Amino acid sequence: MFASFYKSREWAVWAYGGAVFLLLALFLQVELTVKMNEWYGSFYNILQKATEHEVAELWAEMLKFAKIAFPYVIIATVTSYFTRIYTFKWREAMTFSYVSRWQKVDVDVEVEGASQRIQEDIYRFARIVESLGLQVLRAIMTLIAFLPILWGLSSGVDIAFFKDIPGSLVWVAVVVSLGGLVISWFVGIKLPGLEYNNQKVEAAFRKELVYAEDDKVNYGKTETIVELFTGLRFNYNRLFLHYGYFDIWVNIFEQFMVIVPYLIMGPGLFSGLITLGVLVQVSNAFSRVRESFSIFIANWTTITELRSIHKRLREFEVNINY
Repeated sequence: MFASFYKSREWAVWAYGGAVFLLLALFLQVELTVKMNEWYGSFYNILQKATEHEVAELWAEMLKFAKIAFPYVIIATVTSYFTRIYTFKWREAMTFSYVSRWQKVDVDVEVEGASQRIQEDIYRFARIVESLGLQVLRAIMTLIAFLPILWGLSSGVDIAFFKDIPGSLVWVAVVVSLGGLVISWFVGIKLPGLEYNNQKVEAAFRKELVYAEDDKVNYGKTETIVELFTGLRFNYNRLFLHYGYFDIWVNIFEQFMVIVPYLIMGPGLFSGLITLGVLVQVSNAFSRVRESFSIFIANWTTITELRSIHKRLREFEVNINY
């Protein structure tokens, strides 16, 4: 899965040159988000004491925002476009590597759903790994940039227990994120297996329909279609049920995390220890750090899909290397 792209001289320029370009783009985006967080502080401090400032200061802040936001939009757009091309190049490398070996496989050891694994699973694997990989790298860079900021802003905490802990906001973000990850693991523990089973019944249903395109006498009979679709319905109902209670947990967790920084920093605003600008800075920085720590929770369903695809491709690799 990785060797065909990252260990090939043919694809070395794309594999490593493209990776460097994406890393640079992510670095620039994180730098701009740090500048945006600084802007929040000055902007909301002006709003808090609007009568003490001139309208010209408001427009000056809007100009600062534009100088940060517009470059960010351009860089993010270019990054997204390049990522799609990069993913397709990876798919191309994997496809022809698999096809060259699959063509030599004896019919007696043929694996089920080979066409789906080559045509669909390869693309989905490359797309998901690329997307998750970029998100993880962005999360790491965000943590490096925002952890010192959040640590410093922790001095504005005015709650008895938390104000005595250096960097209390950082520790809160770490604890709730790791706790959420552990709970998510147990809540969604059955999802990868269900996704894998679902792909198998999908492959069987698709295979019957493909054969029926050329031979409706022996394939595509109503009773066969009903039987296969019944299997699909059963698997999807189980999958939807398990995703249902997992979604309940994730939505509760996400909504609670929105108010955590306000619960911790709110008393400081009323006591005069911090300003509105600092509170908004804390909320933004806490969200960035917490989201970075919670990257796997936010993408749990995608990770589940990736695990099932990886399992199918590993089976396929074992078969074609038989």
